[in-house]
Amino acid sequence: MLTLFHHPLYASCRYVRIAFGEYGEELALIEERPWQRRKEFLSLNPAGTIPVLLAEGDHAITGATVISEYLDETRGAFQRSRRLMAEDPIQRAEIRRLVDWYLVKTDGDVTRHLVRERALKPLMAGAQGGGSPDSAAIRAARANVRQHLKYTNWLAATRDWLAGPRFSYADAAAAASLSILDYLGEIEWREYEAARDWYSRMKSRPSFRSLLSDRVRGLSPASHYADLDF
Repeated sequence: MLTLFHHPLYASCRYVRIAFGEYGEELALIEERPWQRRKEFLSLNPAGTIPVLLAEGDHAITGATVISEYLDETRGAFQRSRRLMAEDPIQRAEIRRLVDWYLVKTDGDVTRHLVRERALKPLMAGAQGGGSPDSAAIRAARANVRQHLKYTNWLAATRDWLAGPRFSYADAAAAASLSILDYLGEIEWREYEAARDWYSRMKSRPSFRSLLSDRVRGLSPASHYADLDF
């Protein structure tokens, strides 16, 4: 079994978990708090970032998109209709664009700030960046939520799946990011019917089950978080 160093409220880590789950492959999960900069972890990844996959032969593969490319080359290429990356170069480009949108732009505009201020700061020592939540950062992140939900709603309303006719890495990336906001209770799903229908399909997939059982010390999920009928 492969091992993933992760944190349950990092979108990049959830993305990798969903992707492996789509291929029916279990991961041994080790929760890592990268702000602690453990020596043992830094020996695997000197940059100190997550996710890190300990692959065959105990080779460390670092970064969500690097791991997903490795997954596609070692598993996905043999999956045919279940492959998470398209065969067509233009479709592949669209999948990669949306993966970047959700794991970089959505995370940078919204997710990482709400996670840091609401969930991680209480777990950090002062020297690690802990302390009281920054209300200005929370307000700014919440102001950006609507843009990303509107865009997701448009994608879901105009396509079978977010990047096209088939489930892909793009759906895994979007679900990874939005599921964290859902955990935090930051999404008014009733305002985004198409996005809600898409997310309901995501929550029903076997690859998503482990995410629904995630819990973070000191911060319970929204009451509907694990409910498939929300």
